[in-house]
Amino acid sequence: MLADEEETSVQAGTLGANIHLPGEWLSSLVGFIAAALPGWRDDPKRPAQVGETGLTAQLCARLNSVSRHSTGWDFLQFRREEPDDARAGRSIDLVVAPSGALIWISGREYSEYRTLLPIECKRLPTPSGKDRDEREYVFSQFSSTGGIQRFKAGHHGAAHARAGMIGYVQGHDIPFWHAQLDAWIDGLVATAVQGWSADDKLVLAAHYGATRIASLQSTHKRDAGREPILIDHLWIEM
Repeated sequence: MLADEEETSVQAGTLGANIHLPGEWLSSLVGFIAAALPGWRDDPKRPAQVGETGLTAQLCARLNSVSRHSTGWDFLQFRREEPDDARAGRSIDLVVAPSGALIWISGREYSEYRTLLPIECKRLPTPSGKDRDEREYVFSQFSSTGGIQRFKAGHHGAAHARAGMIGYVQGHDIPFWHAQLDAWIDGLVATAVQGWSADDKLVLAAHYGATRIASLQSTHKRDAGREPILIDHLWIEM
C-alpha cells in the first residue's frame, strides 16, 4: 500500500525509487513474515536443523526468496547478524531493510543502510549450558543476553519504536510457553528485579492451531528515558 503518492514505480536493484508508507505498514510486514513461517518449516527440501543460528540462517534465506517473488514486497531484503543501528558493537540476529529503494515511514527515511525492523531469534527452551538461564527469551541473570531484556535496556533497537522476536518452539506447544513466560515475568516482579512489571507480559493476538504458529505483542518501558518499545512476537512450533 502506498500513501501520499499517486504513482510510484519500484525498481528492484536501483536506489532512488521513493516509497512512502503509512506508519501501520510495519504491521503488514510482521504479517508477511508470519505468513512465510509455516511454508519454511514444512519445506521438504529444508535440511533438518535444531540450533538457533542454523534455523535463523535458513529462515533468512527463505524470507529473501519469498520477498523477491512477492509483488509489493520485492523492495525488501533480510540480513543476518547485522550491527545494531545505535550500538554497532552489538549484532541483531535478523534485520529487514530496503533493497533498491528509499522508503519513508512517518517522516523517517530508510535505505539499504538503515534497518526497518530489528528481530531477535530465540529457541524455546533455551539450550542448557554453563551460564545459560532457562528464562533467556525474557531475561538472563548471568548477562544481558535475555531477548526482551536487551530491548528494554536499549542494547538492541534503541533507535526503533518497534522490534520483533521469533520464537522457535520446541519440546512443548505454544500455550505452554505463553504460560511459562507469564510465570517468569511474575517471578521477576516478585523478586523486585529492577525495571520489570506485570505490564511486560506478552498478549496473545492470534494462535493458528492448524499451522502451529502464533502472534503475540508486548510493550516495554526502556532505560535512559527512551520511549517505550512495541515488540511483535512470532512463534512457530518446529
